Amino acid sequence: MTFAAGPSNATGAPGASEASGTRATSDAPGVHGASGASGGPGPRTIRVLVAEDQSAVRAGLVLILRSAPDIDVAGEAADGEEAVRLARELRPDLVLMDVQMPKLDGVSATRQVVAEGLADVLVLTTFDLDEYVFGALRAGAAGFLLKNTEAKDLIEAVRTVARGEGMIAPAVTRRLIAEFAAPRAARPAQGADPSVIDVLTRREREVLSCLGEGLSNAEIAGRLSMAEATVKTHVSRLLGKLELRSRVQAAVLAQELGI
Repeated sequence: MTFAAGPSNATGAPGASEASGTRATSDAPGVHGASGASGGPGPRTIRVLVAEDQSAVRAGLVLILRSAPDIDVAGEAADGEEAVRLARELRPDLVLMDVQMPKLDGVSATRQVVAEGLADVLVLTTFDLDEYVFGALRAGAAGFLLKNTEAKDLIEAVRTVARGEGMIAPAVTRRLIAEFAAPRAARPAQGADPSVIDVLTRREREVLSCLGEGLSNAEIAGRLSMAEATVKTHVSRLLGKLELRSRVQAAVLAQELGI
């Protein structure tokens, strides 16, 4: 794989599976901000749980993530069951989830984590059109990356998802949406019914259309001439009305409906 970590601020990367489940220095759940010199809150810290069964790959991921000053590796899991258990215990902001793991596969683990509202899930996979990926996205994953993603792109993907925006590897975005929208992978019949969006306001439909194009909140704000905070509100409301778990699912629905 091509994860190439630069200089790290980590004291040492865990290498073997016995490191799984290790807590970071901060034990309280939720998002943390370190105190600055003035005693006020510092930059937002993103707490990440890394779930990967291969110890060498997991160690590389941890090393990369710890090289970012705004990311805290809250724990590690070597299988899907441990990933769910640690997500419940540590309540991280995000779970970096491998889709192919023992005991409980990443798709099932993602479904449980999302259904319980424990964290956002960013899926890692070896193949750009792996059936596991489609299952994970349907289960509510916020996005996915290939394992050959560069270190800087992995870090940026974590930040993007933590901001509440979906993330799909650019190289496979179009193929993924096309495959996801195909009959064999489509949402239930009522999900593709155009009337499903009748509950949305005109503005929410415009935002949904932008999501279908893969635009970020900032890009949507620029196109529709509204504040980014307003975009976030519209996204949150339309997801609730459409009973969707992520903006990635909303993007797929927009593609299916051709809006």
